[in-house]
Amino acid sequence: MAKLFGTEVQCEVVDRCLQVFGGYGYMMEYPIARMYAAARVQKIYGGTNEIMRELIGRSL
Repeated sequence: MAKLFGTEVQCEVVDRCLQVFGGYGYMMEYPIARMYAAARVQKIYGGTNEIMRELIGRSL
């Protein structure tokens, strides 16, 4: 549950930051672009969020 919550919040925060920085978020020499790429990978790494939701739902 913590992994799912953490990755969802991370992606939400980085998406909002990307909106603030605009075009800089798409050039990999800026930190926000690297953070965005890392945040997107976290949704997949260690199990996709969809699978995590299914596992959490079964345990409830």
